[in-house]
Amino acid sequence: MLEPFMTQSIVGRAQKKGLAEIHIHNLRDYTKDKHRRVDDYPFGGFAGMVMQCQPIDDCISALTSEREYDEIIYTSPDGKQFDQPMANELSLKKNIIILCGHYKGIDHRIREHLITKEVSIGDFVLTGGELAAAVMTDAVVRVIPGVIGDDQSALSDCFQDNLLAAPIYTRPADYKGWKVPEILLSGNEAKIKEWEFNQSVERTRTLRPDLIDE
Repeated sequence: MLEPFMTQSIVGRAQKKGLAEIHIHNLRDYTKDKHRRVDDYPFGGFAGMVMQCQPIDDCISALTSEREYDEIIYTSPDGKQFDQPMANELSLKKNIIILCGHYKGIDHRIREHLITKEVSIGDFVLTGGELAAAVMTDAVVRVIPGVIGDDQSALSDCFQDNLLAAPIYTRPADYKGWKVPEILLSGNEAKIKEWEFNQSVERTRTLRPDLIDE
């Protein structure tokens, strides 16, 4: 699931430029079970299956023996909500491990002893944490300086200043009578910046008032 994604688009180009280095590790390579199992039934008779301590511990131990990691992240629905400020913060880190949850979850002892940060991408449940890890990777990598050709483009994205982006337009200025706002054609940079900010505030107040409250 992850391998094709990590070689494409912005994430793939970042690696080709040497601006990011991404490795995918299969926990089955670290299990001592002859059938390569990494899960077992939960104590207490609960439903579902749980990822075991041993493969996760051995994998993380192998990785941390090779280099230091700033964060060991677990993708969890009860983790801190992932947002743009967190993506910006993580982009400044040198090395990160993202552990993808699966099945009913992982043995809680891993969370107690090895995980430094738990992160959720939303209030919903995925089959596994791979998609969450891909979302986080894309958001983090794209704000690394040099990854996007125009660094200012990433800095002006939604949520960078806790506001939604203003409407954007391109040529032609008049399409089927649908016209671009005149201010954007004026060449008055100060007025355009003022319009952009006002539009951002108004759109945020209308569409995401929770961001204004924050």
